[in-house]
Amino acid sequence: MKLLELTRSPLGRAALAAAVTAILTLPMLALPLRHDGLTVVLANEWHRMALAAAGVFVFQMLRPVVARAYKAGASGVSASSAASLSTLASVMSGSRKPIAMAAVLAGAVLFPWVASRGAVDVGTLALIYVMLGLGLNIVVGYAGLLDLGYVGFYAVGGYTYALLNQHFGLSFWQCLPLAAGMAALFGFLLGFPVLRLRGDYLAIVTLGFGEIIRLLLNNLTDWTGGPDGIAGIPKPTLFGVEVARTASTEGASTWHERMGWTYHGDHAVIFLYLLALVLAVATYAVTRRLARMPIGRAWEALREDEIACRSLGLDPTRIKLSAFTLGAMFAGVAGAFYAARQGLVNPESFTFIESALVLAIVVLGGMGSAAGVVLAAVLLTALPELARGFSEYRMALFGMVMVAMMMWRPQGLLPARRQIVEVTR
Repeated sequence: MKLLELTRSPLGRAALAAAVTAILTLPMLALPLRHDGLTVVLANEWHRMALAAAGVFVFQMLRPVVARAYKAGASGVSASSAASLSTLASVMSGSRKPIAMAAVLAGAVLFPWVASRGAVDVGTLALIYVMLGLGLNIVVGYAGLLDLGYVGFYAVGGYTYALLNQHFGLSFWQCLPLAAGMAALFGFLLGFPVLRLRGDYLAIVTLGFGEIIRLLLNNLTDWTGGPDGIAGIPKPTLFGVEVARTASTEGASTWHERMGWTYHGDHAVIFLYLLALVLAVATYAVTRRLARMPIGRAWEALREDEIACRSLGLDPTRIKLSAFTLGAMFAGVAGAFYAARQGLVNPESFTFIESALVLAIVVLGGMGSAAGVVLAAVLLTALPELARGFSEYRMALFGMVMVAMMMWRPQGLLPARRQIVEVTR
């Protein structure tokens, strides 16, 4: 009872939060493991834990002030971050949306010509997560079905391309629709056992599906190569011509040889980036179009109320199956491109943390918001690279950012806005 009374005051809540922070960060900040030559020693750095606890204490003390400032943003009190996000949301959803999208697309096309090779490579990875986020947005954002095993479809797409190329010699462009179709088939098959499930039960079953896929890839060594995976996956070609220093087959010519250019190592990196950009833009266009079609309205009806959805004469079975199938299809496309970019696939590339990251992208960007998913995918891919100097604390910082978002902007960075249609007589 005394503890409850203590937490009713701001000082007591701040002290309790600081104590919890000190306990949770004890092994990570105060007693980290350090290498001393060939031995591992336990370092004593209690001041770092004390700084973290003091920071939480100050934050909790200032939290009411920050909350009042945030709520009073419309009346002139400083709330610059909320105002900037609101402005960005209005631009991306108003009459200036085509201009904003054209500017963003132009900047994305020009990016590889002005950025470093490492930055372009990170941009390619961000575009892969854009495709994954837009695909999962169909299942979670539009249909309201919590899927924690989305990485399984990602793995199916990657291994489909790797196996078809290894055994039948098919190229990337021949395997891309096949990878999408195979992932869609797995999504369709997953839809049947989860038709009667919702909420936490649905999440558990989909989580199990993702782990089953990973374990099968790990144990079917005769087909998948087991833990070693499949290597030697060729890169995509441009109109059947390789973008590489030398051709893989004797007598063939590469793209720069046909154009009379001097080859540079950045050519292949830029080509993969631009190809990922084309696939991401196509994914964005298709998912946006699907959301405005009757099937998209049916997904929204299912998300809001399944009983009301049935009362309107809609079949929840078909709606759920279509959401899982189409969402998995885009994961298959992303998986095939990932396999082509890496030249290697193995089960460790498709762990649960990938599903959690893609789900975080959808939630952070805004459930059902395609533009928000794109923004969140870029941020969650680029920011860890910028914070590489704090590699020990990147996941902790990521968790703090997500907690702060859920506290002050639970609707996401760019929340979806419903279109209101007025009927006049």
